[in-house]
Amino acid sequence: MAKGLQGFSWTMLLLFCTIQELGAWAMHTAVEGPGLGQPEDPALLAGGRVKRGWVWNQFFVVEEYTGTEPLYVGKIHSDSDEGDGSIKYTISGEGAGTIFLIDEITGDIHATERLDREQKTFYTLRAQARDRQTDQLLEPESEFIIKVQDINDSEPRFLEGPYIGSVAELSPIGTSVMQVMASDADDPTYGSSARVVYSVLEGEQHFTVDSKTGVIRTAVADLDRETQDRYEVVIRATDMAGQLGGLSGSTTVTIVITDVNDNPPRFPQKMYQFSIVETAPVGTAIGRVKAEDSDVGENTDMTYQVKDEEGVEMFKVTTDSDTQEAVITIQKPLDYESKKVHTVVVEALNKFVDPRFVDLGTFRDQTIVRVSVLDIDEPPEFRPPSNMMEVQEDAHVGSVVGVVTALDPDAANHPVRYAIDRSTDAERIFDIDANTGAIVTGKVLDRETAGWHNITVLAMEADNHLQVSRASLRIRILDVNDNPPELATPYEAAVCEDAKPGQLIHTISVVDRDEPQSGHRFYFTLAPEATNNHHFSLLDIKDNTAAVHTQRMGFNRQEQDLYLLPILVVDSGPPALSSTGTLTIRICGCDSDGAIQSCNSTAYIVSATLSPGALIALLVCILILVVLVLLILTLKRHHKSHLTAEDDEDMRDNVIKYNDEGGGEQDTEAYDMSALRSLYDFSEIKGGDGGGGPGEGVPSGNTASELHALPQWVQSPDLEFSVFRDYICRKVEQADEDLSVPPYDSFQTYAFEGSDSTVPSLSSINTWSSGSEQDFSYLGGWGPRFRQLAALYAGRRGEDDSEES
Repeated sequence: MAKGLQGFSWTMLLLFCTIQELGAWAMHTAVEGPGLGQPEDPALLAGGRVKRGWVWNQFFVVEEYTGTEPLYVGKIHSDSDEGDGSIKYTISGEGAGTIFLIDEITGDIHATERLDREQKTFYTLRAQARDRQTDQLLEPESEFIIKVQDINDSEPRFLEGPYIGSVAELSPIGTSVMQVMASDADDPTYGSSARVVYSVLEGEQHFTVDSKTGVIRTAVADLDRETQDRYEVVIRATDMAGQLGGLSGSTTVTIVITDVNDNPPRFPQKMYQFSIVETAPVGTAIGRVKAEDSDVGENTDMTYQVKDEEGVEMFKVTTDSDTQEAVITIQKPLDYESKKVHTVVVEALNKFVDPRFVDLGTFRDQTIVRVSVLDIDEPPEFRPPSNMMEVQEDAHVGSVVGVVTALDPDAANHPVRYAIDRSTDAERIFDIDANTGAIVTGKVLDRETAGWHNITVLAMEADNHLQVSRASLRIRILDVNDNPPELATPYEAAVCEDAKPGQLIHTISVVDRDEPQSGHRFYFTLAPEATNNHHFSLLDIKDNTAAVHTQRMGFNRQEQDLYLLPILVVDSGPPALSSTGTLTIRICGCDSDGAIQSCNSTAYIVSATLSPGALIALLVCILILVVLVLLILTLKRHHKSHLTAEDDEDMRDNVIKYNDEGGGEQDTEAYDMSALRSLYDFSEIKGGDGGGGPGEGVPSGNTASELHALPQWVQSPDLEFSVFRDYICRKVEQADEDLSVPPYDSFQTYAFEGSDSTVPSLSSINTWSSGSEQDFSYLGGWGPRFRQLAALYAGRRGEDDSEES
């Protein structure tokens, strides 16, 4: 093969390609000049530039190939290939070497695996031509595509099921119900494998489906929910545009027929009869009737009404929203003596009427209700049934509020007596005349305390108190202007030191416990004592509020940080009442934006941030904490005094001696100083020494024996015990003055081995006494460790015996 730049083309040969696929091939011509077209190997440019022609195509391979041999895909070839095998063809990229193999000599490409277009539609590879001996790239690497050709191997599927649609009954033909969509995994751009058409398999008598869009529509106009309220329609989707051999899938669509108000209400009976006693109170239910309706939902909602004039006056009909029944109640008291039977015409009609079906007939129905009144011995009746009275709050005790009247409705017409149910007037604010029914005031009234009083008046037959009737009476206390207006709150305001004239400081409103019928009207002005005020002004806004403004330029809180502005408030009477309230104004320091930074009074900050209720709660909490602290301190002091008493009882001076060999169980146990003083009387020893002889000044033999019990170095005639006594006293004084140590002294001595040792004392102190009768022969039985000690004491024992002899 000639070296240098040689022109050749990759020829993409396809098997099983169609005319349509051949028409889709594109032509690409490389341009001359550096930097254009595909990158070239520098070695190929040595012999000069050669114009090359390229043919770009796609390889096609049919999916789902089931043959036993590798499927031939195509061939790549170089114009410089002379057929001598000197050129080696290779491919790289997606599937190269696994799915696709190439013959290095011929350039034939085969597919070794079964391909599925629904998983991968195409593969991108790169072709190379190299010199077989030098492995030098003869041409730039070229990219090509192997496209998987689709076959109709996927049936249409309804992926959004189950489908549930609805359509109103009596809808016209062609009314849209819903749309179904089927998807086909085949290639929609190739052939008709993915072209789906729809058809109805079941339910075609009532519904149709658009073959292209899948829209389901009604096929008849007489769908009646009362006859059948749902349909199951089977829709089929077929690919290949419905041609023979196409694949298909189906789904079931549930179509619910919704209700329309096409049925009028109807009473099952044309007449109903009820009875009720004449003493039944107003509002008592006589009975219930119901009109039937074949519709459902809100189309069965009923409205009932009384049609005849007599019934409208005596009875009332309401609708039970839960059961859609007509509830007939008494609207006026019944009287057997006046009328024994009442006839009521009740009409039922649909609450929601569809105008489209008005021509089907009237959507209302009527029935007759006969009400029989039963006679009974009745209690007195209040006539007229007035239930409200009024009285001025300044009325004197005994003033007449009003009169109630009751009569016996029976023919006997018994006399009536009156009383007030004291459970409704426990404070006896009102009284009633038992014979006339006149209600009078029993106490002084105050509208501000109670503006309304609800009492119950009893009326009973004079000779039968069991026949009693009750009437609720509301007594309204009319207002009298007897309370002056007051400021709504203890107003406090803050103003910056650099405030300008006319600046709004605060808006004042007032409250008045009175409630005049014409409404409140308040007037604001500065109190007379503030007439000389040149710092602030008050403006009555005429809406029962007033505004406080600054009247001067700037303030100095160093000179005065608090201003009290008295404000006079007057109501409209009559008579006109007034009161004076004070606005507290504090002068504060502010930043450049006018925000308050600090004020001299901390009380203002607290009052501005905490409401009176919060302040009271805070003070209660502080009081509780103080009580708890005092209680804890008291308990601690009591506990400390108790411990101090116990310590005082156990206080003792402890001295531990160091002149024995130790080893006892209690050689460090504390004991009373009296034991030490009884063993060593320092004053007597010192007095004996001062006497000049061992026998002078010794009151008894106990002292001599105690002296013999001390170690030998203690028996020096020149020993001065006052030195030790003085030292101990100094230490005691130092301990007493030191507040950080317990209230007792501890001086340890090891001259006493303890009183609870189970082993006899081995101290040699006792051997100084000539009268010792101790026998240490038992030491020989203690083992080899005590052998030397036994020999020592045994030798000492022999010497003592010889001296005594």
